[in-house]
Formats: sequence, structure tokens, C-alpha cells
Amino acid sequence: MTDYESNSLNKLGESIQNGKWSNEGLVQLIELSGSMLNLKTIPDYAKHNKLSYNGVKKYRTIIKLFNTKYVIDNE
Repeated sequence: MTDYESNSLNKLGESIQNGKWSNEGLVQLIELSGSMLNLKTIPDYAKHNKLSYNGVKKYRTIIKLFNTKYVIDNE
């Protein structure tokens, strides 16, 4: 992570802690981030790309958010 990214996250975290973000705003932030990453669950990604679940799990970038595994495919 770059210094810019780290500083931006710190400032964002402070503004959230200080109550400057509504729940609706936070949901929109999560949705924006998800769309930029092109996040899909493993089963959805496999189905959309006509791949096997295990193939996706083994050869794609997988992250875990909120106890759910997602594929990042933003290239």
C-alpha cells in the first residue's frame, strides 16, 4: 500500500469515527469499492465465466470480506 493510500484510509477512518458518514454513505462506499474491484463470489464468478469452482479457487485472486470469499477481477 502506498503512503497516499495509507493516509487516505486513516483520514477516512477518522471521519467515520467522528460521525461524518451516514450508514447510507458507507454502503455506497462499499458498493463503489466492490464495483471498482469487480467483486464476485466464487460461485457467481465461476458461473459467469463458465469455469469450475475449484479452478477459480485455485487460479484467481481470492479475498475474504465479511466471512464470504470473493474473486477480484479488475484487470
